Amino acid sequence: MLPSIILAIAEQRSLSAVLATIIGAVARQPDVALARLWLRGADQECPHCSRGVQNSSDSLHLRASAGTSQVTGADWSRTDGSFHRFPMDSGVSKISHIAASGESVRIHRLSEDQNWVRNQDWVRIEHLAGFAGHPIVFRGEVLGVLAVFCRAEPDEACWEWLRVLADSAAVAIANARAFEQVDSLRRELEMERDYLRQEVQEIGLFGEILGRSAALKYLLQQVEIVAGTDASVLILGESGSGKELIARAIHQRSPRAHKPLVKVNCASIPRELFESEFFGHVRGSFTGAFRDRVGRFQLADGGTLFLDEVGEILVELQSKLLRVLQEGEFERVGDERTLRSNVRVIAASNRDLRQAITDGRFRLDLFYRLGVFPMVVPPLRDRREDIPELAAHFVRQACVRFHLPEPRLIERELERARQYDWPGNVRELQNVIERGVIRANGGSLAFDLPIQQGAAVAASATPFDVVPEAEWRKRERANVLAALEKSSFRVSGKGGAAELLGISPGTLASRLKSLGINKRDYRP
Repeated sequence: MLPSIILAIAEQRSLSAVLATIIGAVARQPDVALARLWLRGADQECPHCSRGVQNSSDSLHLRASAGTSQVTGADWSRTDGSFHRFPMDSGVSKISHIAASGESVRIHRLSEDQNWVRNQDWVRIEHLAGFAGHPIVFRGEVLGVLAVFCRAEPDEACWEWLRVLADSAAVAIANARAFEQVDSLRRELEMERDYLRQEVQEIGLFGEILGRSAALKYLLQQVEIVAGTDASVLILGESGSGKELIARAIHQRSPRAHKPLVKVNCASIPRELFESEFFGHVRGSFTGAFRDRVGRFQLADGGTLFLDEVGEILVELQSKLLRVLQEGEFERVGDERTLRSNVRVIAASNRDLRQAITDGRFRLDLFYRLGVFPMVVPPLRDRREDIPELAAHFVRQACVRFHLPEPRLIERELERARQYDWPGNVRELQNVIERGVIRANGGSLAFDLPIQQGAAVAASATPFDVVPEAEWRKRERANVLAALEKSSFRVSGKGGAAELLGISPGTLASRLKSLGINKRDYRP
């Protein structure tokens, strides 16, 4: 009987399955009224542990229970009652004593015991005779306690049977924890793999740096100069100007290209998770640290670490970053071992870091450490000649992503785009293009630009007085009717009114309705 139980336990891989198999086997034995198993360590569902009680990780928690009341028929499988948690104190209870001392406890007559039995009424009502408890020990470490309440005095055979099972349980529990840790590491590696795959995918989708402007050519020359070195690079530029693309270009042209480029968005890291995010942590190092975590410096070992929005790091945390940049050494949270990481750091910011230094919000020494080779990405308004090529690229990209027909880019709309200042830079251009592709539905693409900017452009080209709304709608109606007449009253298709106006047929249909233009108004 015992060998088959031990074999059944050994076949389990998860800790919960191991515990259920152990406690089920014990509870099925003759004269066993209640079987319970406590494990040492924190329990995230324990109310004491969730409140951060001191030394909660060095307590016993009831993890499995089985039995039935002989009087009421009540099920005793609950684990969240008053006996859920015991501190590791040999004087508190018999369970605590077993765990703290590593010694087994056997009580032949519970009704006569005055030291360990708390509830004599329960013992009397349920006709309980004896108790047996063994420590669960693996390689000299007490993992927990296996205990039974019996309706007959536990004899030597029962005592020895339970001891052998406790020893087997120790091995099974240790193995189950090892399996779960391996599974956790596997999932972590899969997450890191998926993260790196996503990075590769983003390189494929957005990694092309397009344009022939002088400003962009100069920037790419700087990339070629610095890429082959291990110098730290500080990329400055407005939001949406393509700083991450430049960082990728440097990494791809460097000797580290076969290793990962790991990105950290410094603006999104909460203060309390800064060290864990950058350097990692070990299991149990703080509340919620249920497993080891690999930090970004360790993940990027041999490769490149891209610190996006580095100016957002709180000044009191910048010294910790500076230390690892200077020495190449760090410790994971909760770990005494010093780890080394060989990374090339590329940082980026859309903030004026020199002003931040003056204001006391950025360390001067960190600025010089990061900015060995500073680069400035020009805003899109300083390379307007690149807009047509970028627009064509984003149109193709959006059509593939949204499974839509490719619209036409007409010169009038491209000229509007060249006149616009693009405060959101390339990211704004991409956003406008994607919205235009969706609205065009295969027709001509129109740039949906802010009305005040369009008005400002028009004003700079041809000054005019403010036009009242009624007059403006009258002029717009006349313009639409003129387009219909010029297109031989065709709304869509090549040379149609929609194309002449630079809008999609759907947009023109809506405009005709809003302007109150019916077919009889433009029927030849």
